[in-house]
Amino acid sequence: MDLVNCYNLLGLHSGAKLEDVKASYRRLARLYHPDTNGGNPVAAAHFIDVTNAYKFLLNVLERTEKTQLSDIPNVRKVTKVTTNPEVKSPSNSPYEYKLKWDAYKQLQQLLKERRFARGIVLLEGLAQRCPEDPEVRQWLAIAYQLRSRELIQTKQFHKAKIYLRKAITTDPHNRSLAAEVERNFQLIEKMS
Repeated sequence: MDLVNCYNLLGLHSGAKLEDVKASYRRLARLYHPDTNGGNPVAAAHFIDVTNAYKFLLNVLERTEKTQLSDIPNVRKVTKVTTNPEVKSPSNSPYEYKLKWDAYKQLQQLLKERRFARGIVLLEGLAQRCPEDPEVRQWLAIAYQLRSRELIQTKQFHKAKIYLRKAITTDPHNRSLAAEVERNFQLIEKMS
């Protein structure tokens, strides 16, 4: 199912709040329920479509709220990745919104495979498309920090410092990231 189509079936705009999704579903379920429509096959089919769209959206919204970067194997907890679909830059079109969440799914896979350089390229492209999006900046800063940790392990300290500086300048207000970056700088000093 397509996320935008699910919102449309429920009569909502992309990125609507979870409460709005639930309220819209209840209203439409009462309207199209087969028991209230005397066995009308069109209403029954529409009821099934609305129910499937609701289940899909509910699953996506709950999953995005629970997703954390610490769930990725072999990566210490850096910070919680905010994946709140309600927080959306006002300039984002539904296309950009879908693009962002598709990129996020790709990013999760790349980080699980420890392909940090590819994740950075993906996020830098997304940051050019959505420069004001705070979540994209946060994801990019974390990817920079993870790449620097990988470079520290292979004793490429100069490159690691570059990525650590990029992480701090990309998301300067993230305190847990700043603390992690500071620990990495101290580790570099000890190892070199």
